[in-house]
Amino acid sequence: MPKRLTWPSWMPVDPYILLLLATVGLAALLPARGAAADGASFASTAAVGLLFFLYGARLSTREALRGLAHWRLHVTVLACTFVLFPVLGLAARGLVPYVLTPALYSGFLFLTLVPSTIQSSIAFTSIARGNVPAAICAGSFSSLAGIVVTPVLAAMLLHGGGSAGFSGSALVQIVVQLLVPFVAGQLLRRWTGGFIARHKRLLGLVDRGSILLVVYSAFSEGMVRGIWHQVTVVRLLALLGVEAVLLAVMLAATWYGSRRLGFDRADRIAIQFAGSKKSLASGLPMASVLFGAQASLAVLPLMLFHQMQLMVCAVIARRRAQDTQDTGLPVSGRPADAARDAGEPVPERQVSRGSASSPGTPDGRRSVSAGR
Repeated sequence: MPKRLTWPSWMPVDPYILLLLATVGLAALLPARGAAADGASFASTAAVGLLFFLYGARLSTREALRGLAHWRLHVTVLACTFVLFPVLGLAARGLVPYVLTPALYSGFLFLTLVPSTIQSSIAFTSIARGNVPAAICAGSFSSLAGIVVTPVLAAMLLHGGGSAGFSGSALVQIVVQLLVPFVAGQLLRRWTGGFIARHKRLLGLVDRGSILLVVYSAFSEGMVRGIWHQVTVVRLLALLGVEAVLLAVMLAATWYGSRRLGFDRADRIAIQFAGSKKSLASGLPMASVLFGAQASLAVLPLMLFHQMQLMVCAVIARRRAQDTQDTGLPVSGRPADAARDAGEPVPERQVSRGSASSPGTPDGRRSVSAGR
């Protein structure tokens, strides 16, 4: 049997990010116009509905209820995701207009309102030998809460300053396009769960394709309306610097704050990786609904932060795994393969099968590449 092609471990860029960038480039060269734009918008709306239906069908209600027993950890992760992150986003308002433009700041603030990731949080927690079941539940709870909490926070905080604003019709659109398909997936899980379990890889391609379609539609509309003329290279570099500070603060707060709260090392690892990340898969569809024509600029901070968090957390996960082996601490959680059941679109190169719990990978170098 021929060996499966894998992404080189020395390559620092996530291949899915490369696909996203290629989609942005396609939208810049060949933006959808007229009837094509209407078709792309309709296809994007349908793809988002399918995406959240699959999220609902994948989330095990029984396992989620079982995870409620560790409520202190989940409350901590939710507080980091939907309280501390937004507070830091509001604090960055003082950077406008000197560092960030109003439009970029709106995207940056939106980034802080998005729920946490599922699969990458699980994978990095597993590699670092943390509490993987807790990371599974924490990521799932965050994504589920984000369907409601993110639009509510957007209604409260995203107004004026170059943002698209928020209205009751936008909230209804969020409910119809995101929450209804998610609930339908949960209700039909009894009949669809087996099919989804047997076709995980195919459905993963559907996930990623849906996100790419959303990106193309949003950036095409931005190109047609000339929104990208508002951004300069200097502003982009400034945005990267601000996001680097945001990520550093959240990584430090989740690690040292959880220690002050009395969590053990395995739980602290889960809190750090679940509480410091933001989900591109959940954020992009929401941004397309909330921002409309300005969605292309609104998702730019999220796309940049997403790649940054993956690269930094990959390094941290390897160091945590090495520290665990050096100190002889016990391994907690399930193997890295558990991450593949979470449902968030992510490149397959992130974790090599079973390596997160294998004693044959002392430094974690084969467990994760520099990407997601």
